[in-house]
Amino acid sequence: MDLFFNFPLWSALAAIFFAQFIKVPLHFFFTKRLDWSLLTSTGGMPSSHSAAVTALSTGIALETGLGSSLFAVSAVFAIIVMFDATGVRRQAGEHAIVLNQLVSDFQRFIEEAKEWPEKPEQEKREELKELLGHKPVEVFFGGLTGIGLTLLLQYIFQG
Repeated sequence: MDLFFNFPLWSALAAIFFAQFIKVPLHFFFTKRLDWSLLTSTGGMPSSHSAAVTALSTGIALETGLGSSLFAVSAVFAIIVMFDATGVRRQAGEHAIVLNQLVSDFQRFIEEAKEWPEKPEQEKREELKELLGHKPVEVFFGGLTGIGLTLLLQYIFQG
């Protein structure tokens, strides 16, 4: 039953769900388009990965203190995750954009070179995921989301 009272765990999970949910209204505010697929997608503002790891570290800091070994492990873990979100994953997303454009251009060339029978070929291929990583600002606000939400949850549930 200790699992149900694990504050760092629950604050991290709450941060993930909050960050994923808030992407929908933020996207709508800026684009005037409602996109519910953002609830389960990677990338975007704010970073749910950053929100989760900062919420976890903040929860651990509140329970064990900033000088604890457990906080040190969680802080290093958070730094690695946030660095990865802006580095490797972001570059993979940039490469996916270029590859998708190459595939699109190649398909257009084939369609113009030959008269293919009308088939939904473009619908059959699944495009590479372009929104994999995060811009630094998305990671920053994801981190702030995790810290702020954890502090709010700590105030609400632990007084």
